[in-house]
Amino acid sequence: MKTQDFGYKKIYIDGQLVDAEDGKKADVVCPATGEVIAQVAEAGKADAEKALASAEKGFKYWSKLSLAARTEWMTKLRTAVLEKEHELRTAMVHEMGKNYEGAYEDIEAVVNALEWYPAAMKNLREEQIPDYENTHTHKMISKPAGVAVAYLAWNFPLLNVGFKLGPALAAGCSLIIKPSAMSPLSTYMMGEILHEIDFPAGVVNILSGPSATVAHTMTTSKIPSVLTMIGSTATGKRVIADSTTSIKKLGMELGGNAPFIIFEDADFDKALELAVVLSFWNSGQICVAANRIMVHKKIYDKFIKAFVKKTSELKLGFGIKENPDVFMGPVVTRSDRDRMFDLIDDATSKGATLEYGGKIPEGFPEQGNWIEPSVVSGVTQEMKLFKDETFGPVAAIMPFESDDEVLALANDTDYGLASYIFTNDHKRIERFTEALEFGEIQINGVKYAIYLPHGGIKNSGIGHDCSHLALDDYLVKKRISTAL
Repeated sequence: MKTQDFGYKKIYIDGQLVDAEDGKKADVVCPATGEVIAQVAEAGKADAEKALASAEKGFKYWSKLSLAARTEWMTKLRTAVLEKEHELRTAMVHEMGKNYEGAYEDIEAVVNALEWYPAAMKNLREEQIPDYENTHTHKMISKPAGVAVAYLAWNFPLLNVGFKLGPALAAGCSLIIKPSAMSPLSTYMMGEILHEIDFPAGVVNILSGPSATVAHTMTTSKIPSVLTMIGSTATGKRVIADSTTSIKKLGMELGGNAPFIIFEDADFDKALELAVVLSFWNSGQICVAANRIMVHKKIYDKFIKAFVKKTSELKLGFGIKENPDVFMGPVVTRSDRDRMFDLIDDATSKGATLEYGGKIPEGFPEQGNWIEPSVVSGVTQEMKLFKDETFGPVAAIMPFESDDEVLALANDTDYGLASYIFTNDHKRIERFTEALEFGEIQINGVKYAIYLPHGGIKNSGIGHDCSHLALDDYLVKKRISTAL
């Protein structure tokens, strides 16, 4: 496998590409080969403080621009991203192992967000409040909240950027983006694009570095008005705890443990196809992955046989543009691969059956983080595969017999992001949509789009990405009351 050298990438602060204050650099390692493919300037406390000061200055400028002027800049950025599409997609394949087709999802998220949110902001209407005594008029207006800081996960490097960049800029906020240290390359390249088009200084700042210094410095600062993130529940709790130096708006898309429920009357082929995709797409490293596949006993054996067959047909490989038939790549780190083996061992030691996979595939670089797509059946509630968010290519399948049983199983989790149900029984659909404790319930299909709200309940988050609801994180409301 031949990798590409992306060179050295600098921090983007106050409209300039700069080295870290202390000169530190961090390697970016390709999970397919274990090779260093790039270096990035590794930010420290001083860089975080500079980014905060820059964003504070940038907010004063950006928040006073008209929406039309902000839209012009966002359109210019959108055009520049499209011009660099291939380079950005190739970087994502190299830095976190996704395939070239999957990397298009990230590009699409950025360009759609930069186009959709200015229009959504334009359509935002003042709320008129009636006065029952007829002595005043009242209205609610929206204003930019202030400086926003975004902490982003590594699994969709630019999709996550788009989900924050679009609504923040449209709302009139400045933004500091901290990508994960595991996949900072494509986000740093966004900094280069912003620099090339002379985007207004301080409005967007991009830096990555150790969370204990960089994130802690920004989270505990009184400068940000908004903290938003995409990541694990554990990280979310830490950010919330550190944020209390001042009152900040919080928006968090955190972990998931999605039930994927298939009843005996479901469209079998559709449910099967989507179960495979949502188990192994992006190597299973998706917050809305089919974490627990629950299949009615009447079709359980048939489903396992068909699921294993489809899994065995998936093409594993390094998903660069030249390998268009690759479906699944490596997992992001060696420790994540080891965690997959631990989940499988835990399940099989407690009575589950490894139906397929569970080993390192032959013919791939030893330094890469390769694991076969794996299928485990007979999963029960005491197993880690049931309790934990898998976030990797291990499908956990379990049988159920009754509606009451599967509903209790589905809700037996601290998470509450996505859930899926496949049935043609309308009364059952009505009951389950009411009773499932998840922020998203998808029935007989799967759809995600920039205009559809994406958010969880319980330990899966606060607020929403995507849709007009995402703007709420970046806006504050004012009541204007005028005496007649």
